[in-house]
Amino acid sequence: MSTPDLPRKTRELHNHHFDSTIWNDFQFRDDDIVIATYAKSGTTWVQQIVSQLLFDGAENLEVAEMSPWMDLRIPPKDIKLPFIDAQTHRRFIKTHLPVDALVFSPQAKYIYIGRDGRDVLWSMYHHHATANDTWYGALNDTPGRIGPPIESPPESIQQYFHEWLDGDGHPWWPFWENIRSWWRIRELPNVFMLHFESLKKDMPGEIRRLAQFLEIPINEDQWQSILEHCSFDYMKAHATKSVPLGGAFWDGGAQTFINKGTNGRWRDTLTTAEVAKYEQFTLDNLDPECARWLATGAMP
Repeated sequence: MSTPDLPRKTRELHNHHFDSTIWNDFQFRDDDIVIATYAKSGTTWVQQIVSQLLFDGAENLEVAEMSPWMDLRIPPKDIKLPFIDAQTHRRFIKTHLPVDALVFSPQAKYIYIGRDGRDVLWSMYHHHATANDTWYGALNDTPGRIGPPIESPPESIQQYFHEWLDGDGHPWWPFWENIRSWWRIRELPNVFMLHFESLKKDMPGEIRRLAQFLEIPINEDQWQSILEHCSFDYMKAHATKSVPLGGAFWDGGAQTFINKGTNGRWRDTLTTAEVAKYEQFTLDNLDPECARWLATGAMP
């Protein structure tokens, strides 16, 4: 495959969460790291991994503060941009936008994380169902929201599944275009495709691959500490460091946000017909190689 052209921004994306215009005013540094996902695909996990590589396995890093969600409209960009600009460490920020809604730097390093859409949905439902009034107030009642508010989820996760599929990501944002947009640029030298399932199967190997891509020498004396601090158990126990506002937006706090970190929970709930429906949507929206990667992490 020939190397694709560098992507360019062609549109803005706004909703109860997004203000994509922040990218228009962001001043890149050549060594910036951008961690991108649709959401609920391992973003917080990879932020933790990158922080451990950058800071040699240090304890008690305030990862959520160090690595802000760039295009979340809260706080507004006139507050967020000066904060990011003042950071003196190598910056690592996150985005949930498709490529064509952000400004793409040829020097920055981009990590895109994929995960089977059913696993994304199961994690998203837990995230949504445990959100508290503070979360709804921040998203729906603060100035700058464009479009309808986000509402409480239905009691049935199966209903949530159908509404998400039939409504192209409802009530969040489109799923398939996000996957397609990053898949198209996977051959660019500054893009690294990572998969949740691959991290689960071989976290040490994937961390080493990621470190090589980011050109971060691993301090072998701290390797075991890095692995420990990137484990699910450690992140669950220290969740207030990794979760926005220490978990104040969710019932049960940060421990709720870092939930199970497992795949396949949908298997005990979805019927054969519902599984087939999801798989047909996958085939209708992605090319076969991308669909296989999204389901398994296997690259062509």
